[in-house]
Amino acid sequence: MFNVVLYKPEIPPNTGNIGRLTLGSGCNLSIVGEPLFELDNDSAVKRAGLDYWENVELQQYDDWTTYIDSDSPKSRFLITKFADRPYHSAKFSAGDHLIFGGETHGVPETIHKSPEVKPICIPMKNEIRSYNLANSVALVLFEALRQVNPDWFNNTPYSRE
Repeated sequence: MFNVVLYKPEIPPNTGNIGRLTLGSGCNLSIVGEPLFELDNDSAVKRAGLDYWENVELQQYDDWTTYIDSDSPKSRFLITKFADRPYHSAKFSAGDHLIFGGETHGVPETIHKSPEVKPICIPMKNEIRSYNLANSVALVLFEALRQVNPDWFNNTPYSRE
């Protein structure tokens, strides 16, 4: 339904958690650029993604240009603390891409200024520098799911296994 895009992720457990989140919500995961760890061999990714990691719908792109040229979603939302518009005011559509930068470096300024993205933010007080990446993905992704298909929350079976 949505594509979560991570730009050069840096922390394996976050990526594993996000993979599990995308799989559980019926969404896709894309990674742009080289992560600071090995996706296939890092035990922290597998530990956070549990035994689901192999089922994650994962696309990898060498760089931003390759990613931009690969698909044409209706919207690409860049979640950044430098935006003035909060995520809950965005109008999401099925198939949109939700782009998140690496944990310590975010995304380059060229991406911030890219005409292909719509910057949105998660409100945050000045006492902190950032939120955890996996938590941020969950927050924005589930708002997008709520907007596009409110019944998803009522009609999705809950696993008790």
